[in-house]
Amino acid sequence: MSDPVFEGNSANFLDWFKAWPGAAFHEDIEIQDLRKNGRGRGIVAKTDIPEDTVLFTIPRAAIINTQTSDLAKRLPDAFAPTILDDADNEADDDGGESGPPDNWVSLILVMVYEYLQGEKSRWHRYFDVLPTEFNTLMWWSDKELDWLQASSIVAKIGKDDADSMFRARVLPIVENNPDVFYPEGSRKLSEDELILLAHRIGSTIMAYAFDLENDDDDAGQEEEDEWVEDREGKILMGMVPMADILNADAEFNAHVNHEEDSLTVTAIRPIAAGQEILNYYGPLGNGELLRRYGYTSVHHARYDVVELSWNTVVSALKQTLAIDDAIWGKATAEFEPEEFEDAFVIDRDLEEPNSRGEFHGSKTLKNLPEDLCEQINVILKAIRKLSPETVPDKQKRDEICLSAMGRAFELKLAEYPTSTADDAKLLSSNTVSGRPGMALFVRYGEKLLLQEAISLASEKLNNSAAAQGEDDQPSAKRLRTK
Repeated sequence: MSDPVFEGNSANFLDWFKAWPGAAFHEDIEIQDLRKNGRGRGIVAKTDIPEDTVLFTIPRAAIINTQTSDLAKRLPDAFAPTILDDADNEADDDGGESGPPDNWVSLILVMVYEYLQGEKSRWHRYFDVLPTEFNTLMWWSDKELDWLQASSIVAKIGKDDADSMFRARVLPIVENNPDVFYPEGSRKLSEDELILLAHRIGSTIMAYAFDLENDDDDAGQEEEDEWVEDREGKILMGMVPMADILNADAEFNAHVNHEEDSLTVTAIRPIAAGQEILNYYGPLGNGELLRRYGYTSVHHARYDVVELSWNTVVSALKQTLAIDDAIWGKATAEFEPEEFEDAFVIDRDLEEPNSRGEFHGSKTLKNLPEDLCEQINVILKAIRKLSPETVPDKQKRDEICLSAMGRAFELKLAEYPTSTADDAKLLSSNTVSGRPGMALFVRYGEKLLLQEAISLASEKLNNSAAAQGEDDQPSAKRLRTK
């Protein structure tokens, strides 16, 4: 059943977009309502589209950022750097930062400003198609988060950090400049309403904002992980109308190209009629995909990750060694806690899709975390000095390391209340949907990865033992000369 309001907003947005000088939207594509598939709006091919077709063009003037919005001009002092700023822009005790806002906070302020302008904003029609509800983890209830079980992604949500940042860096600027943020005659928002709006805007930016490439940008700069974690403030960020209507997957068929005066979206392979046009967000596991963007994908399962705490590894190592506490205490006393990593990532370390948005080959785990093995070996070398019989040689050390890693993976898997088989059965029943269904898919993928890690550690341990057995056998030449 059609939704006249939803479709009307889409049509008005498309007309608004086409009216920008330099904008273009190919006649063989259209914006569709994909909510029945859990995808909101999307762009779909109406006819077969050849490779290298320019699907649409977004003039840079249409992008919302600090350079195109009037806010920075109306409040220049709030955005200007000052020599009184902390040199390293470190966080203050209240959770904020000194000095002018970084580019994350700046874009939040700009988006809040444009939203509050209502119909007076040049981007009014764009705001009509932005989401007002989100499935990113920031918005989940505790009961819904419980479905993720032992997934480490829960610890990365950062809602309290976001609240602190909003109160320290966004609210004061809005509340101290009501004549700038609120058009004449409009109602001023309460503090709670402003916080809620800031969360909505923040979630919108996390899910839809683009890093805008400039000639001055450091080509080697890494993408920041979380919008409350961007301490450098060096990336020019912006909201890009139409490009953010595209949904994304690890198998995709379009690419966003950054040009001097515009951004263009191009088909990187033939797109069949009725096929959705998809962008690419990078090699993200489903936990991270859910945290940032609010969805999961079968194609992203190959990039799933599990975080393993050092405390879990220590427990496994103690069980494997079975040494008394005195030796363990002496061996570890020579190290400072900060010398050790407190968590390790298990992932398949697979290549990204090719230039046509496709990937090939298996998605099997082939290597165990090297940094984890190195840290375990540091402890084992210290123990060898105190108890040579416990770790008599490198062969034994390697076997202990593999045994401890395998046991650590088992301990991590045991933290999930349900088994992999339980989750597989629940997934196949199709009785769990919505947020619980996405959480179920995330935790199932993590359990599969842990089982692969357990099997790989066992395989390597067996191979090591077999190689040792061969070394212990007299060679054929020796047998003949006896």
